[in-house]
Amino acid sequence: MEATLKLLRSAPPTALFGLLVVVTYVLVALLAPLIAPYGETQIVGAQFLPWSDEYLLGTDNLGRDVLSRLIYGARNTVGIAFLTTCLAFLLGCLTGLLAATLRGWTDQLLSRLVDVLMAIPALIFALLVLTITGTSVAALVGVISVLEATRVYRLTRAVAVNIEVMDFVEVARLRGERLPWVIGCEILPNALPPLVAEFGLRFCFVFLFISALSFLGLGLQPPTADWGSMVRENATLITFGDITPLIPAAAIALLTVGVNFVVDWFLHKSSGLKT
Repeated sequence: MEATLKLLRSAPPTALFGLLVVVTYVLVALLAPLIAPYGETQIVGAQFLPWSDEYLLGTDNLGRDVLSRLIYGARNTVGIAFLTTCLAFLLGCLTGLLAATLRGWTDQLLSRLVDVLMAIPALIFALLVLTITGTSVAALVGVISVLEATRVYRLTRAVAVNIEVMDFVEVARLRGERLPWVIGCEILPNALPPLVAEFGLRFCFVFLFISALSFLGLGLQPPTADWGSMVRENATLITFGDITPLIPAAAIALLTVGVNFVVDWFLHKSSGLKT
């Protein structure tokens, strides 16, 4: 605890702001049923009611409380983005480490497959696959995980290749250590700093990707609350000078900025640079 407090005291204001944003979003997502004034899909009034004491952010196109859906949207959008990022990293790190350590045809096969996937624009590929497979949560997570895993693969392989030729890895092999030990105990711990930083950045991209697909109608489907779809559903209010549709967009932007502040601080700390 003392070490954590010391680390936080040494953090720059931007990092503290980013941590505050991330912690706030996590708490809102976890406590959504307790802090939301109404249910996620509950119709509480007429369509597009203005802001009031009863409905702090008004109602949407179906008469649902916008504030409640914004709170539940934190659970749905952020939670699914986090799960997708974890799966992408599991797939990308595993294949990248195997390619770097096994080399040969394994490296060539995996690298060429990744090249093919990265050559296709991600949004177009996702729209095509989701149109065919349907817009279930499982399909959404699966498609985005595979697409983002290609970027993770590239970074993991590049970092692992440089570590794999170092003396301590050769010593482990000469001792007769098996491949899982070499990867898990020698290469992976030394590759963690850039991978952890990439996790934060990749989470932002996944988060924005899911929101973009929802805005286009192929992300999380109604009646599930999602910030991207909330912007689309209430976009007509902008015509009348109502900023309600911009609030979910601002929530997306704020979390992206907060995560990037934390990632920048982590990269600075792990680099060993002093200011």
